[in-house]
Amino acid sequence: MPKFKLFKDRKGKADQAKNNQWVKLSREIYMQARSGGPNPDSNFGLKTAIANARAIKMPVDNIDRAIKKATGGADSVEYAEIVYEGYGPGGVAIMVRALTDNRNRTAADVRSIFNKRGGNMGESGCVSYMFDHKGLLVIDREAYEVDEDTMMMQALESGAEDIVVNEDSFEVLTHPHQFEEVKKSLEEAGYEFQSADVRYLPQNMVAVDGENAEKLLKMMDGFEDNDDVQDVYTNFEVSEEEMARIQG
Repeated sequence: MPKFKLFKDRKGKADQAKNNQWVKLSREIYMQARSGGPNPDSNFGLKTAIANARAIKMPVDNIDRAIKKATGGADSVEYAEIVYEGYGPGGVAIMVRALTDNRNRTAADVRSIFNKRGGNMGESGCVSYMFDHKGLLVIDREAYEVDEDTMMMQALESGAEDIVVNEDSFEVLTHPHQFEEVKKSLEEAGYEFQSADVRYLPQNMVAVDGENAEKLLKMMDGFEDNDDVQDVYTNFEVSEEEMARIQG
């Protein structure tokens, strides 16, 4: 395959992925503004959604349009938040968070994505016990001249439960109900976040390879391409070597 064509293919996929993210965050912003009001200063959910949108360089016009649409009148769409649970190839655990205006459509789409890649959608509660519901604030270590002990002290004094130190980031963990308070406190201390949200974190990771890894990665692509799906939480991991093999 000519290099130029390969580049175009990759660029097309990257552009599509960006558009998918914008669609999903527009829906998140819409729902937060619809349920909690259009003022981010008094609607923390909206403030967080806007911050996440800005982090991926979503145009301001898109953000404003979503907020205006949410407050535009009785003909506005009502979205419901639903979490689906199931298993992927190899029995790995998967949780899918969706925002939908049609429960039947979304349930059918999510079930189809599970089934096509060797998984199956289960009942509510079938895998959620393998995850902890936590606030997660990720800080770029290279952006701040702060040592591990100082960061740990600042996070805990802000109300965080724990902090995970990685080579390139600090991951601040909070109780879901303390997320807003901790985020605000660290913002006031001068920190910005690579990402900030409340999510399901796996208690243990499962290494996958071979055909199972290939099917799972394609399953993740299927969820990413679905506009209703906002987040996917899993407990599997693929090594760098295995990822290179699959992508090569």
